[in-house]
Amino acid sequence: MIASSHDGNLLLPPLDQDRIQLEPGFGTRFMLFVDTEEEFDWDGPFSRTGHGVTALRGMARGQAYFQSAGVKPVYVTDYPIVESDHAVALLGQWRADGSADIGAHLHPWVNPPHVEEVNTANSYVGFLPEAIERAKLEALCSQMEARFGERPICYRAGRYGVGPHSARLLEDAGFKLDTSVRSRFDYSGQHGPDFQGLPQNPYWSGPSRSLIELPLSTAFIGLARGGGEALYRTAQRVRPLAAALSRARLLSRVPLTPEGVPARDAIAAIDALIEEGVRVLNFSFHSPTLAPGHTPYVRSEGDLATFYKWWDAVLSHMAYRGVAPASLNALLAAVPLRAEACKAA
Repeated sequence: MIASSHDGNLLLPPLDQDRIQLEPGFGTRFMLFVDTEEEFDWDGPFSRTGHGVTALRGMARGQAYFQSAGVKPVYVTDYPIVESDHAVALLGQWRADGSADIGAHLHPWVNPPHVEEVNTANSYVGFLPEAIERAKLEALCSQMEARFGERPICYRAGRYGVGPHSARLLEDAGFKLDTSVRSRFDYSGQHGPDFQGLPQNPYWSGPSRSLIELPLSTAFIGLARGGGEALYRTAQRVRPLAAALSRARLLSRVPLTPEGVPARDAIAAIDALIEEGVRVLNFSFHSPTLAPGHTPYVRSEGDLATFYKWWDAVLSHMAYRGVAPASLNALLAAVPLRAEACKAA
């Protein structure tokens, strides 16, 4: 038992003893999590209906690309995907042949039970009433167990929407790892979580500290990046200043994603994160981006070609920097047991 009033809430910074020191032999590695979800109108309101799962051909091409590069993606998968026989067959085959892992991804507006009003505030499952969040999480886990033969151990909330009860509910559901915390981002202005000030490296979370939190990776780049998050927050309060700093390449916030981020900036972010001592570079994108016309990031075949060129450049740079890919199991194996930390607490 943790002798502290801190309950492992994913919206709070971890205690010092909850920070994870990965095994030295793990080195600096990278992982790829794909938000594997239905297609919908990114410019329209949320809806329980009107979505499709037609980007699966693009997913097959993407999987072949990453497999050839030695990358083992983790497909965090939501309810409409798990309902698709074609998707389950594809994902199940990739998991069976050892080329991919499968986790859970929860979009509350398309995940039963359908009891809440569909709106922007309720698109963050972690801010729904606890009983509803629990019921939706259990519905997804049970459906994944029925379709894939086992319950998921890895989770990412849709829209990064974890809340005050999420860590405990994920512990109770048997998850080993969460990757919902998008460090250095604040969604409170749109009814979501504020992740400002949270770490980049993994840490223990949940009331009993049995859940590993692996934050998504975000760097500050530019000549003024030494000012870090404090300077960025200050600049954001004066929007013309923030825009001027970005245009002058003095300070920009760069998440590790091919969606809306030039390869040049991603490479600078990789270097900045390595310099910060980040041990796991956590990349992500949305599965519908793998087929033209479903997200704002890939509207055409030309955009899709640019997407793969982005990965060519980024993977080449990581190889140059000696940053190898890591699988989910490799990461879990590199996390030491918490016996000493629990005793100290």
